Amino acid sequence: MTRVLITAVPFGEVDRGALELLDEAGVGWVRNPYRRRLTEPELVSLIPDVDVLIAGTEPITRPVIRAGRRLRLISRVGVGLDSVDLSAARDHGVAVAYTPEAPADAVAELTIGLALSLLRGVHRANAEIRGGVWTRRQGRRLGAVTAGVIGVGRIGRRVIRLLSAFGARILANDVTPVPLAEPVEWVDKPTLFRGADVVTLHVPLNPSTRRLVGPGQLAAMRPGALLINTCRGGVVDEAALADALRGGRLAGAALDTYVDEPYHGELVEVETCLMTAHMGSMAADCRRRMERGAARNVVAFLRGEPLDEPVPESEYRAQASAPAPAE
Repeated sequence: MTRVLITAVPFGEVDRGALELLDEAGVGWVRNPYRRRLTEPELVSLIPDVDVLIAGTEPITRPVIRAGRRLRLISRVGVGLDSVDLSAARDHGVAVAYTPEAPADAVAELTIGLALSLLRGVHRANAEIRGGVWTRRQGRRLGAVTAGVIGVGRIGRRVIRLLSAFGARILANDVTPVPLAEPVEWVDKPTLFRGADVVTLHVPLNPSTRRLVGPGQLAAMRPGALLINTCRGGVVDEAALADALRGGRLAGAALDTYVDEPYHGELVEVETCLMTAHMGSMAADCRRRMERGAARNVVAFLRGEPLDEPVPESEYRAQASAPAPAE
């Protein structure tokens, strides 16, 4: 029987539909025994007798893929591919699939929720009241600020749609401007960092975006500006962000992703940093679509049918050829 290892956590806990799809296809599966994000050595130890990996964000590196003697498919639950060495997968004849559309609405809505909380100080008021302090904080409306969106892909486009509904002025930046129904101003990154009250990041993590937001970019932002990251932790220099927040240069930041997860770093002690636990996709309907999509990719592959959502050639090229970020 084909052996499927499900490393994604959670998976099939709220809705068993994805597991039922595997069961109905006669696929034998086992869960991640650690019930958390795996390390590279842990995955190396688990993968030798696995045919298919239903993956989360654990590091699927060349050593991991090399250790997977029987591995034929990586079916990623979600959209990010920075944790998967696509070149190594290709070299070892391992197909890769993902579910890029499923989490987009949930991540976009969380982004807007974080922006509203930062602008009105909701998270700080909650903490103050619980500590016996009653402060009627004055904030700003989302419709009265300039929002800068870096990365206008599946999620960035949805964020722009929501921002537009609030009436925000929107600055946008991407490698190539794309047609949008909403009014935006396409600008370069330096102009966006200087001109936005709220900067929100929606880019993949690759060599060109690693530490995209570092000391220089943070120093260029407007005094009192806000930063939101719901894409990948490595896009933001966390130490530089902590310094900018402690120094009062920025009014606040909201992070849903981190370089190391679970996160235990210095930003925990910075009260102006609103933190969530990589839960952008954790809306019930979106999570259900992600998990079922990953399971459908597995079933199709094992039946010799085309994958529902294969990783396109453009992703392989982007990961292989992305230039190092400019200093």
